[in-house]
Formats: sequence, structure tokens, C-alpha cells
Amino acid sequence: MNHAPHWRIHAQLLGMALIWGAAWTWGRIVAQAMPPLTAASLRFLISTVFLLLWLYHRDRLRALTALNRRQWAGLALAAACGVSGYAIFFMLGLRHIGAGRAAVIFSINPALIMLGAAWLFGERLNRRILGGMVLAVGGSLIVAARGNPLLLLGALGTGEYLIFGCVFCWVSYSLIGRRVLTGIDALTATTATALIGGVMLLAVSLAAEGAVAWAGLAHIAPSIWLILLALSFGATLLAYLWYFEGIAALGAGSTAAYMTLIPVFAVLIAALWLHEPLTLSLVAGGTLTVCGMLLMQSGRRA
Repeated sequence: MNHAPHWRIHAQLLGMALIWGAAWTWGRIVAQAMPPLTAASLRFLISTVFLLLWLYHRDRLRALTALNRRQWAGLALAAACGVSGYAIFFMLGLRHIGAGRAAVIFSINPALIMLGAAWLFGERLNRRILGGMVLAVGGSLIVAARGNPLLLLGALGTGEYLIFGCVFCWVSYSLIGRRVLTGIDALTATTATALIGGVMLLAVSLAAEGAVAWAGLAHIAPSIWLILLALSFGATLLAYLWYFEGIAALGAGSTAAYMTLIPVFAVLIAALWLHEPLTLSLVAGGTLTVCGMLLMQSGRRA
């Protein structure tokens, strides 16, 4: 069996972080140009096509058809949180808040996942993990409040609250997944949740935005469709493929270390592409968040 050289794996993981960082800028561009719920449903329905082709290529479609009712119910619950809920808050939030700030605020999620796992599943937290949590949460709050602590007392904007909703959905998905997705491989779970979540989003978009929103897609510029395709193929299929290959070659710990680069790339890409300002609170909060993520990662290895 031929294994990919480690330099290629590291290059792919760097590309993964770059794509997921760019996804925040892509999402903001699409959210400004399309009805957000329609765009969200399109993203995951297109992703589902790519994922099904991937399953077919790997001769794994049987794994999807072999799922039992209980597993499908668990996948539906996971999709409601991790795909439908997440995508709704993601797209709506990016209509109100800059891509770089949104990405840094979202980076609070590893700390909350670890905290939830400790509470629900009894996972142990050492001093490094706790210290990293404090830094990550503090950094995200600095960015959310734009450096003004008084804003945390109830004056945050709509965009910040929506991105916190995005965080809540992703944390819920991650914790639910540990219970209901056991025995299902990652690729099958990703495909099934994308399919179910895409159908949920389609229903929500038709109910909330109506058929008029879908009819208006004929007037969307080709450049926006290309960006939506990048979200569907790049951020959902390609980045996940590289992520899984990284885990297989280097292990979960080394692969997860690359996740700390996502907010860095997100801020830089938003600044270069969208000309979003690099404010002191964004840079300081982002630095604290990345340091916290690194400290938590070292604590998991200890």
C-alpha cells in the first residue's frame, strides 16, 4: 500500500486551513449577493452531489444504504444542528458582520466542545486545557466586543449574536455526534448529514424566502456561482478529504494543530479580499484565541 509522503500531507493540511479560512470570506460574498437561506441550501445540496460521487469512487455507497433507522434518526438530529442550524446562522451572520471577526468569534468552539465533553462525558481537563480555554474565550469576546467590555452587557450587534448561534449549533453537533454517530465512519456521516441538512435548508428557504428567491437565481452573476461552488466543493469536499488523510497519516492531534491557522487565514483573506480593517481588538483578540487553541492542543497531548 502506497502512503503519501509527509510533506504532501502537511501541504494538504495547510491547504485545508487556507480553504476553511477563505470560506468565511466566500460566505460573506455569497450572503450579500443571494438570499441567505437559499444560498445555504444550495451549498449543501451541491456538496451532497460531490460527496455521493466520492462515496461511489471509494465503493462505499453500501455503507450509506446499510444504515438502520436509529442511525438515520441520529444523523437527522446531527444534521439539524451541524448543517441546517449552523448554515442558517452562518449565512445570516455574515450579512451583518465582517468575515474575519466572525471567524475569530467562531474559534471559541473548541474550548466549548472540550468543556461540554468534560461535563457530559467526564473527559478530564488539565491546567493547560483550562488555561487555553480562558485565552480562547477571552480572545473571542474581545473581538465580539470590539475591545469594549461594556458591549458584552447587552449591546452586541445582530451579527455577533448570529455567529454565537453558529457556535452553539456546531458545539451541539460535535457533542451529539459523540453519542449518536458511533459506528458510522466519518465520510458516510458527512454525506448523510449534508443530504439531510440540505433538504431541511431547502424547506426552510422555501418557507421563509419563497419561490421568488429561487427564481431570482437566474440573475446572479457567474462570479458568485463560482464562489458558491468553491464553498460546496472546496470547503466541504476537498478540505474534508485532506483532513481525513491527515488524521490517517499523522494522527488526530497533529492534524488538529492546523486548525489553529484557520482564524489567521480568515482574517488575512478578509483583509486582502474584502478590505476589512485589521483593528487592534481583532488582532489582539485573534492572537489570544490562537494561543489558547495551541495551549489546549498541547494539553490534550499531555
